[in-house]
Amino acid sequence: MSNHHTYKKIEMVGSSTTSIEDAIENALAECNKTVSNMDWFEVTETRGHIVNGSVGHYQVTLKIGFKIVSS
Repeated sequence: MSNHHTYKKIEMVGSSTTSIEDAIENALAECNKTVSNMDWFEVTETRGHIVNGSVGHYQVTLKIGFKIVSS
């Protein structure tokens, strides 16, 4: 094990009919199924889908950082 950490970032888009927070949680939950060592996230975009003048879906783009195992 080295004395430094190296990270990789991936981009995910989560959606929810309920809230922005739910959209974040949905993206993280899906990503967690295949990505190990997730460490942090940053929200880079927030947008939504409009249906009949109301919010149909919240959409949030995240960059998720995870540590490279061997670093």
